[in-house]
Amino acid sequence: MAVDLNETAVTHPLDPLTTDEIAAATDVLEAEWDVADDAVYHNVVLDEPEKEFVRAFEEGDHFDREAVLTVRQDGETYEATVSITGEELLDVTHIEGVQPAITPPEVDQAEQVVINDPEWQEAAAKRGVENFDLAIVDPWPASGFEPDEFDERRLVRAISWIRTEEEDNGYARPIEGLFAFVDLDEMEVVKIEDNGVVDEENPLPPEDADFRADRVDTRDDFKHLDVVQPEGPSFEVDGQTVEWLDWEFQVGWTPREGLVFHDVTFEDEGEKRKVLHRASASEMAVPYGDSDPNHSWKEAFDIGEFHVGRMANVLTEGCDCLGEMHYFDVAMNDTNGDPKTLPNAICMHEEDDGVLWKHTEWRKEHTEVRRRRRLVISFIATVYNYDYGFYWYFYPDGSVEGEVRLTGIDSNGVVPADEDATDTNGEYELVAPQVKTSIHQHHFNFRLDFDIDDTPNRVKEVHNEPVGSERKKGFKAKETVLETETEARDDIDPLTGKYWRVESTETTNSYGRPCGYKLEPHTNVNSPARPTSSTKKRAGFIQNNFWTTQYDPDEQFAAGDYPNQNGETTGLSEWTEKDRNLDGEDVVCWYTLGVNHVTRAEDWPVLPVEIASFHLKPEGFLDSNPAISLPPEPCHTEHDLTSTGDD
Repeated sequence: MAVDLNETAVTHPLDPLTTDEIAAATDVLEAEWDVADDAVYHNVVLDEPEKEFVRAFEEGDHFDREAVLTVRQDGETYEATVSITGEELLDVTHIEGVQPAITPPEVDQAEQVVINDPEWQEAAAKRGVENFDLAIVDPWPASGFEPDEFDERRLVRAISWIRTEEEDNGYARPIEGLFAFVDLDEMEVVKIEDNGVVDEENPLPPEDADFRADRVDTRDDFKHLDVVQPEGPSFEVDGQTVEWLDWEFQVGWTPREGLVFHDVTFEDEGEKRKVLHRASASEMAVPYGDSDPNHSWKEAFDIGEFHVGRMANVLTEGCDCLGEMHYFDVAMNDTNGDPKTLPNAICMHEEDDGVLWKHTEWRKEHTEVRRRRRLVISFIATVYNYDYGFYWYFYPDGSVEGEVRLTGIDSNGVVPADEDATDTNGEYELVAPQVKTSIHQHHFNFRLDFDIDDTPNRVKEVHNEPVGSERKKGFKAKETVLETETEARDDIDPLTGKYWRVESTETTNSYGRPCGYKLEPHTNVNSPARPTSSTKKRAGFIQNNFWTTQYDPDEQFAAGDYPNQNGETTGLSEWTEKDRNLDGEDVVCWYTLGVNHVTRAEDWPVLPVEIASFHLKPEGFLDSNPAISLPPEPCHTEHDLTSTGDD
């Protein structure tokens, strides 16, 4: 089917594929290639155009649209490239020895296969399970822990819980020590692993751990808070293009990454200046530290092995955003290749964030204050028990903050009824009678494709150092150019104020400072996993907090294209071995943001959000504070600075 770009509301070459375009791409492939009846379409996504084309693009210019389709059939994986505008199959490549991400239909089918398996039922019954219809099963990636006899199969390792009734918290009662390996191609249980019952007399935890509003007593002293903007929001939206104050960017989406930003510019004295070509969360690894063999194997790559975009929430179903909101629907393919729309997957709104800048002229009894309002663009994905909120904040001062909020229910296990907190050895915590939650980490890698002023860039490491003699003390911010990719493997050091600066090699501000942005880390954590561990091998990107590569359009994901059931080191740690030059090149920075979760009883039954973030700030990009032009907010009360408070 021919696709009219005007009719599909595609106005920018980086707009994500529409439902019509997904359908057209699938039609072309099936017309020109032998697609099996039971083929599984994993992804149908935009083949993003070359940077040079995007740089030269002006509104109204013609552009072609191409799609990349990932298809699995007959136990093999293929990538096809299709011209949508030309209605032509351009290429099909067989990608040998890889396993695409686990799909939602496979999750649903595997759950039922396990619940109906007689050997699993027999083992579950030994643990006090009577009504198998009340069981829930989560198929985890088996990556790195596949049984030797099945290591060539497409496998998951399924873990289970049992409810006492349909509305119970499904994760309150783990069925401990029982695992089912499921072949997803054949959709059959190939092995049951039974590590024994933890407590023969008390095999299941006794409590329901309710958290739903209709099942717990909610307090009545928490008064309603309204966020109102009588004049409407300050942003404007045209298709996927957003303008807010001096910012302009394209809102994108992929099933793998979820939210993506393209073509990010900041207006300076009437000129739209490029900051980022593309920004997204490229991968995450979640290793567990509990040495108990029932839990030590847990190591999920939630972006690469599950695709968080496919697990995104419909955000109008809860109070995920407040105020004057704009929602973006997203189009994705299902496993049959048909287009589907997920409504309200991305939420955008403004929120107050305290004081942005202030000064009181105490001699004149005059105060100027500007509020730090921020534009929030977010999506939330639920990956089984965990819920991840990905937030990007744009600020009036030219800075951008990337943030992750982690909530949901901690992965858990069962301990004997007589165990108490003195038995945990720092590897887990007791959070309810017979329920333990293990220490674990979340490592998010963000891919930041900088294009400062659309020029060649360089990257510098910056930290504080002392200067002067012993009697005349001082200190400075020392800058060191990171000339090659191996030099640019680096870690945070908050005690020296370390950060990284990306700057143009061609433009300067009015004072001769190269125009640039700095990546300022906030809290972070490194992985204590041994160098020979599966975690360090497969998730090579967690070996360092900061990486830089010379731009390559084929290098998109920090753990490689296909991390599922891949036991080899791919992605960043492999690419940077090329040790390419970085000075005066098109560079991509990768930031690994770690969250250390030593679980607490206060995290049960639902975890209050853990927050981790980083900041991108203009440093010499501008000549002065761009937020000086913000108007003051109207005050609800006026205070007399001369008042003593005795009136």
